[in-house]
Amino acid sequence: MITLSNSRNCTLCAILLAAVFATASQAVAQGPPRQQPEPKHYAWSDASLSPDARADMVIKELTLAEKISLLHGQGGFGGNTGPTESNGGAGWSSAIPRVGIPAIQMADSAYGVTRGAVSGRYSTALPNNLAAASSWDPQAAFEYGALIGRELRAEGYSMSLGGGVNLPREPRNGRTFEYQGEDPLLAGTLAGNFVKGVQSEHIIGDLKHYAINDQESGRNAVNANIDKRSMRETDLRAFEIALGVSDAAAFMCSYNRVNGDFACENTYLLTDVLRKDFHFQGFVVSDWGGTHSTAKASHAGLDMEQPGKGFFGDALQKAVESGEVSEDEINQHVHHILRTIFATGLFDHPVVKQVPDVEGGYKLAEDLAEKSIVLLKNSHNVLPLEGARVHSVVLIGGHADVGVITGGGSAQVDAPGGSVVAPPPQQPGANPMANFLRRQVWLPSSPLRALAAALPSAHVSYVAGDDLAAAASAAKSADVAIVFAFQGESEGMDLKTLDLADDQNKLIEAVAAANPKSVVVLETGSPATMPWIDHVAGVVEAWYPGIRGAEALANLLTGKTNPTAKLAITFPKSDADLPHPTLVLPPASSQPNFSAMGGNISDFMALMAKGLPPFQVTYDEKLEVGYKWYDAQKKPVLFPFGFGLSYTTYAYSGLSVKGGDTVSVNFTVRNTGKRAGTEIAEVYASLPDAAGEPPKRLIGWARVELGPGESKPVSIAVDHDRLFVYDEATDGWKVVPGSYTVMAGGSSQDLPLHQPITLP
Repeated sequence: MITLSNSRNCTLCAILLAAVFATASQAVAQGPPRQQPEPKHYAWSDASLSPDARADMVIKELTLAEKISLLHGQGGFGGNTGPTESNGGAGWSSAIPRVGIPAIQMADSAYGVTRGAVSGRYSTALPNNLAAASSWDPQAAFEYGALIGRELRAEGYSMSLGGGVNLPREPRNGRTFEYQGEDPLLAGTLAGNFVKGVQSEHIIGDLKHYAINDQESGRNAVNANIDKRSMRETDLRAFEIALGVSDAAAFMCSYNRVNGDFACENTYLLTDVLRKDFHFQGFVVSDWGGTHSTAKASHAGLDMEQPGKGFFGDALQKAVESGEVSEDEINQHVHHILRTIFATGLFDHPVVKQVPDVEGGYKLAEDLAEKSIVLLKNSHNVLPLEGARVHSVVLIGGHADVGVITGGGSAQVDAPGGSVVAPPPQQPGANPMANFLRRQVWLPSSPLRALAAALPSAHVSYVAGDDLAAAASAAKSADVAIVFAFQGESEGMDLKTLDLADDQNKLIEAVAAANPKSVVVLETGSPATMPWIDHVAGVVEAWYPGIRGAEALANLLTGKTNPTAKLAITFPKSDADLPHPTLVLPPASSQPNFSAMGGNISDFMALMAKGLPPFQVTYDEKLEVGYKWYDAQKKPVLFPFGFGLSYTTYAYSGLSVKGGDTVSVNFTVRNTGKRAGTEIAEVYASLPDAAGEPPKRLIGWARVELGPGESKPVSIAVDHDRLFVYDEATDGWKVVPGSYTVMAGGSSQDLPLHQPITLP
């Protein structure tokens, strides 16, 4: 047992490539920063000109070879033997110095800038993206993105590879922690503000993984089957909203096939929807190794292949010379890239390396974590832990003595000084990808130290939890027992189940039996099932809370901060209640046999480029994603979308709904408790039966700050597009005439206010 008292806190392909590069990049000398020369003036240096005009001026000066050089990556993942222009990130496109066009230096940056430790760089590990989405706070999402943009720039990068906005049709997806929840309005709004924040620092932002990339198992081979209406109203609608908020400079097309065609050569996705309907003006970049053809991909709308040039290098130049691809088409691709360089301000504000603001990053990380942690259960007001009535607290399991866990894969942010929990031993003979995926990184943010500092008069201790009898004994002797349970997640593999590991469930049951005042803190990137829910007094979803996660958690547990977050994703009772209870796994023919290749990276890349035989996943739940599925199927859930408790309570009254060019929704929220708090007030609508929609959809929300006993009027303007349905026959959107019901309240299943409204 460890005791503290009065102490103070002093991708599949991308993953493989990242693992290889982490070793190869150690040989790249960083050297002292070079003095920046005065920028040369060109005709296109005139910032008063439009980005399109400036791009076209440059295109007239370029040779075909120079144009082609902008349309592909330059390797870098073990493929270079000498010095390169690479900044050490996930990929880069070459500069054209004679016309002043800079290289685009790209870094994975979902919840922080990745792979910096090998070159001695620091970046802030923020709460994971699904955690941040649970704040329902667009301004916080903007600040999240702006911090990442500043740190990318400080580290010498000019493009973020964050911006994940895929909906969790498969919640066991190993990258659910990188996305923004299950509702297209919420996810699109928050992802859009994230990218808007990134681009406020003159950094290229992107939205990914476009599209229907909803599972990691067999992601290079899976063919997602889905009808157009469902696609447009759910997954693609989230991308559309995000683009509208952010004017994102780039989209990353995904590995999977959609209705038969790979996403990176899918004309419907890249041209019909993205260019024509969404009016996207930036460039489309492939996911790493996600390009499978030259002419077909070019015709469909892919602008840049990454990380190499197997299809958009010499092969593309030959296709132009043979007439298979026109030079006008090449010019269009180049225009998209150059326009982006001008539109984001990258040309006018060149990247200059500098020391990141570490303290500023820590502060924002803690603020965001406090807004992200969700209080799910609080029987008999076991929380907050107040010094006057709590004299002893024991923390059990989850390495809570030393740190908090992070999400893995290409999103993995390096822990300062390395992981505080030793990684599992590598499997002898396993391929580099498997060993890379198995690693779990823990940040040096100790819940034990943070809680001891927050409760200076209490005895705060820790036991590992691997001995059930010892854990139960420690719990029985404490006023409050807090079990820390976790679920590691990573790109390249899905969870087998939403259940926690058996040993963790048994630990929670043993502790709860020993102490009725037991609280469970979950560190997960997806929903978790809770067979022990009726036996514990409290449950807190901390997600992957980031570099100051423990400090934020201590503030919430002790009441210094009042919880405000609400779930951006439904917690089902069991896997059996999911639209697809059994995860669809690829057959052997659709999986790469890495062992048979003898670890040869070139053979692996060639196989990925060729394309593995497809296997099928059919999203027959159609429009019913997340809470819409549980509503439509009348399935009870563990915790509904939009749910989250506070240390105070709120009441709703006085709903008034008026039509017009926008629908105006007005009501009053009152704080009925004794603590100040922030309520996330949610507004939903049910559509006429003729619309053929799920029972309700989210159409708006507001964060309402209230003092004890205070009331405030809330007004939410709802644009008609939030009530649209997609008409596949006319390939357009429409409002279905008839009676709508507008509902307001504290979660998707707590909506005390209802009012009908008729729309023509």
